[in-house]
Amino acid sequence: MPRAFAEIAFTPSVQAEQARMGSAAGYAKFLSPERNGGDALGPDEAQFIHMRDGFYQATVSETGWPYVQFRGGPRGFLRVLDARTIGYADLRGNRQYISLGNLTDNARVSLILMDYPNQARLKLWGTVRTVEAAQDPDLIARLMPDGQDMTAERAVLIDIAAFDWNCPRNIPQRLTLEELDPFLEPLRERISRLETENAALKASTSL
Repeated sequence: MPRAFAEIAFTPSVQAEQARMGSAAGYAKFLSPERNGGDALGPDEAQFIHMRDGFYQATVSETGWPYVQFRGGPRGFLRVLDARTIGYADLRGNRQYISLGNLTDNARVSLILMDYPNQARLKLWGTVRTVEAAQDPDLIARLMPDGQDMTAERAVLIDIAAFDWNCPRNIPQRLTLEELDPFLEPLRERISRLETENAALKASTSL
């Protein structure tokens, strides 16, 4: 667990609960002066982000209510721009603008990226900057998913404050149709062979 995550997550209230429940000593080391890192994405984080076709995004309203949204798109639509910046093109949707409104009041955001087949998840914390499409068309073009013909209203840029690879325990193993295909292909080939053999047997017995 990197220090940047612990500095954000282990608030005084959290540390009080850790002390009450007996886990404070185990987690104190993550806030020690010797601990560092967790605020700059490396090759593993960049590759993981690039392979995702969706993520969960949490914001908080000015009335204090959290809001969690699932954002999906073609694989790689969430782009790593550099070690401390990720971004995506905000495409026109149902026009409720709940996340956008929340971020106008409080720029903090938290993302959870899931890899269900490999039972892995990456948590990201950061602050958001938005750039309207008319302000920087080149940035919008850079962030637009390949083959996407929808209108991008703005770019959402997230300055990374911390990340953490979360424990894989209790992550269910799920596969999309695309991810399931390599497992199904051997079965399809076997079914095809059996159908061919069955047809040949039927033909030989009808003679």
